[in-house]
Amino acid sequence: IAVINKAPVTRKVIDSCPNLKLITVLATGYNVVDVAYAKEKGIPVCNVPNYGGYSVSQFAIALMLEACLHIGHHDRTVHEGKWQNGEEWCYWDYPLIEVAGKTYGLLGCGRIGIHTAEAAKGLGMHVIAYNRSQSQAAKDLGVEFVDLDGLFARSDVLALQMPLADFNVGIINKENIAKMKDGVIILNNSRGQMVVEQDLADALNSGKVAFAGLDVVSTEPIRADNPLLLQIIHQPCRAVIADAELSLEHGNRCLFLFQNQINCLREKFIRILRRTANLAGSGNLVDGFLCIIGLAALFQKIDNSFDLLICYECALQTGRLALS
Repeated sequence: IAVINKAPVTRKVIDSCPNLKLITVLATGYNVVDVAYAKEKGIPVCNVPNYGGYSVSQFAIALMLEACLHIGHHDRTVHEGKWQNGEEWCYWDYPLIEVAGKTYGLLGCGRIGIHTAEAAKGLGMHVIAYNRSQSQAAKDLGVEFVDLDGLFARSDVLALQMPLADFNVGIINKENIAKMKDGVIILNNSRGQMVVEQDLADALNSGKVAFAGLDVVSTEPIRADNPLLLQIIHQPCRAVIADAELSLEHGNRCLFLFQNQINCLREKFIRILRRTANLAGSGNLVDGFLCIIGLAALFQKIDNSFDLLICYECALQTGRLALS
């Protein structure tokens, strides 16, 4: 069993692990796995859905508020003495933005998007979204579903909260940025590959995009020559990159759900072991091991993904069950 998070599981890796029976990703997205090849080899791939929805949406809202309020900058400069050494009664370096009445656009409105929409509406924002399916839960919140061009044209804040797919790789590019409002805020805590980073850096430099809040980039850890990192160095008020959305609760839920997956697989296996052993009913150890052979065939017949998932401990247990 391979338990991974960010490590790529490519065709080469799979071929290098001849005993691999299960790949489980401690995350919701599983684009790091060559799923098509795993399926071809009969190896199931599990992810952990909906374990961090609230944490991810909370972080998206935090990125937006940082864009609108520059809290990090003002905290740092107050500590540096800029307020106490200045003449202003009310110190601020940048105008602050009130989000009430503005439009929050969601590229993706699944479970995480719905949590984010709920938070944005709580701040008085109108929420629009593009998603391949339109959930009733989102509609009940008052989310307005629009097409992609409508999303780009109307959003004051555009948040990417969609799994990576063929159609959205590089979707934030110069052509689509040109369709957006001047001064749009772009947030991405989905997948870095959805953004053409040089195009976004150019848009930040020109002022077309007012601010970018990111916790993902195309290559992680971030490279020193990433154009968005260079943009932050030269214009720190225009972008922030912070890979920090994993809360304690978020991590605990992920591990809990992963443990449940393993327990469910184990219980399924033991349940069929018992059934097979009872069917044998001959009362000797040999038949117990014959049950193992039958069980292997049964798994291959009804669930090819398990492909002879047999271990010594299970064999002993089946033998004991047959004897009993």
